[in-house]
Parts: sequence; structure tokens; C-alpha cells
Amino acid sequence: MTADAARRTLLWLTVTRWFPVGLTIGVTTLLPLERGLSLAQIGVIFAMQGFVVLGLELPTGGFADALGRRPVLVTATAVALVSAVLFVTAQTFAAFVVAMLLQGVYRALDSGPLESWYVDTAQADDPDVVVADGLSRAGTALGGAIAVGALVAGGVIAWHPVRALTALENAYWLAIAFHAVNLLATAVLMREPATHVDGRGVRRALASARQAPAVVAGGIGLLRTNRVLLALVGVEVFWSVGMIAFETLMPVRLSELVGGEARAGALIGPVSAAAWGLFAAGSAGAALLARRIGVTRTAIASSVARAAAVVVMGLVAGPVGLVTAFLVVYTLHGTGGPVHATLLHREAEAHNRTTVLSINSMVAGGAFSLGMLALGPLAEATSTATGIVVAGTFSVLGAALYLPALRRERAMPAVRARAIDA
Repeated sequence: MTADAARRTLLWLTVTRWFPVGLTIGVTTLLPLERGLSLAQIGVIFAMQGFVVLGLELPTGGFADALGRRPVLVTATAVALVSAVLFVTAQTFAAFVVAMLLQGVYRALDSGPLESWYVDTAQADDPDVVVADGLSRAGTALGGAIAVGALVAGGVIAWHPVRALTALENAYWLAIAFHAVNLLATAVLMREPATHVDGRGVRRALASARQAPAVVAGGIGLLRTNRVLLALVGVEVFWSVGMIAFETLMPVRLSELVGGEARAGALIGPVSAAAWGLFAAGSAGAALLARRIGVTRTAIASSVARAAAVVVMGLVAGPVGLVTAFLVVYTLHGTGGPVHATLLHREAEAHNRTTVLSINSMVAGGAFSLGMLALGPLAEATSTATGIVVAGTFSVLGAALYLPALRRERAMPAVRARAIDA
């Protein structure tokens, strides 16, 4: 396969992978609520997915390299399809838990194979290919697919074409259809040499799983010897709890303000599409702001402002105020991501860069899951608004953990800082 063909395949599979995500933004929270589950139960459901990803991220990390990216990605997409069907047909708490456990398996398997396949395939055809160009286009395709999916979901929920289903179920079944399209596209479009038919791939995959505890131990040792990195990873604890407010509790709060899950589902589509557009704008603005005030100061400012906007989400009394604050939060969410990643890369080296990113991701996932277990019951016992305010107030504390990086940045020669950031 040529490098250009590999890039086209990457873009097609990215679109078919993330378009269903756009269709189910908000619906994934509102559907269990429509089925009679409590906020505390919804918290447990989402926590289960996070814990599975946390436990499987490193053990599955070497599967794609050992067994081949195509079979792992096909398996992951098939698991996603089964999980989605179980979720939309679930009527009990236990059924939703099973669906989300499978969703966690899918997320763990899906993390990385497509991107790795593209880089290896493109470089096999042209060693000098600029893979960053393809990956950048894939990022744009990802955001566009989610935004368009969210708009379509809002229209489908408002239209409610299949009256035998609820309005929310209409959008979710459409997402399932596109999961099937993604599965077919993955099986047909991805091509790679059959290098693992002799069984060595299986042995390598099992060896990768056995090495996972040592990798975790090595990562913990790295955090123990690098206080700046430890603080940066600690930021994720507070950031992830704040994310619960605007990713999970916001659709619930919107349904309370507009008078029902179906009405909220119709609104959350276009609102989410706008939010993802502002997220992209915030990400672009991060580079400009970092050049003016520094990378770490940009991270601190965006962290504090984002937390304040989350608190405002909980304090406003109407849907217009909630949506406005939500859009501000997503803009700042986009600003914070690139600068946080830059600070992580400053502390990493070539031999441990992947480990650093994996540890950061694992901490984020674990904190999100534990936060769901706490904020779900809190919102149930008090109010959704209270849960949002508490999440925002807690998340602002993470800004203080950027201070060690700020001291490191002040001591870092400007030339070296620019080289690392580049």
C-alpha cells in the first residue's frame, strides 16, 4: 500500500470510528436516566468502563504490535458493536454494567493500533514521508466526525422518525449502524503482511501482558525520582474530576432545566458540535498564548479559568447560561491539552516517553472512575448542580501542581525550551 493510500485509509477509518461517538454524545448519559437509573447507578456504570481500561491499557498495549494491528482493531470494533447493542437494549442496572465493561475492553484494544498501522505502512512505502501531516489530518477528521455526528443526533432526536423507539433510542441505533460500517471498513480497507501466522505473535502478546507489572513499576519509579513529573501526572486527578461535570453531569442538568431527557438530547447535539469547534479553536490558541506568557503559565491560567467556568455551570439557573458556560469550558479544555502534553514531553526522554504518556493516561482514567463513584451519589443525594460545583471547585486545586513545572521552566534556557517544545 502506498503512503497516500494509507493516509486515505486512516482518514476513512477515523471518520467511521468517531462519527458514532458524535451520535451518542449526551445520549449515553441520558438513556440510562430515561430507563429509570439513578445518578449514583450511572456513576457506577461509567466507573466500570474506566476501571477496565485502567487494568487492560498496558497488558493490551503490545497486542497490536505482536498479533498485527488489523486483527486487533477488527476485534475491538466487533466488541464495540456488541457493547452498543447490549447498551441500547439494557433495561436493568446489571445489563448496563455488562455493556460498559465490554466498552472498556473495546477502548483498551482500540487505543493505538490504527495510528501505529498508518505510521508503519506509510514509512514502509516512503521512509521520508511526513507522517505528522497524516496524523494532523486525522485529528481534524476526528473532530469533524464528532461534530457532524452530534448535529445529526440532535436532528434525529428532534425528528423521532421511528415511533416504536424512544427519541434517544433512534440516535443510538443509528450509531450502531455506523459501528457496523466501521467494522466492515476496517476489515476491507486495512491491509498488512501476515507476519504472525506461525504462533510467535501469540507468544509475544502474552509476553507483553506478563511485562505489564514491570512497566507499571518502572513508571512509578520514574515518578518517584522526578518530582516535576509526579506533580504533572497529579494534575490529571483534578482535571479528570472536573471533566465529570461537563461530560457526564451537564446533560443531566440540561434535562432538568428543559424538562426531559428527549428535549435535552435534541439540544445536546448542536451544542456539542459547537463545543468541539471551540475546543479546536482553544487548542490553536494555546500555541499563541504559550509564546506570549510561557507554556506553564498558559497551563495554569487555562486550568483556573476552566475550573471557574465549571463552577458557573452549576450556579446558573437557566439552560442558556448552562450552555454558554459549557462552551467556555470546552474552549479552555482545548487550550489546556496541548500545553499539558508539552510539559509531559519536557520531562520524558526517548526511552520512556510512551511509559510517561501511559502513566498519565492511567491516572486520568482511574481518577475519572473514582470521581464517578463519589460524584454520582453526591449529585443523587443533593442535586446535579451541587455535584457540578463540587467537581469544579475540586478541579481548581490541580493548578497548584503546575508550580514545580513553572520553577523548572524559569530555570530552563530559552533555546532548550523551544527545542523541546518543537
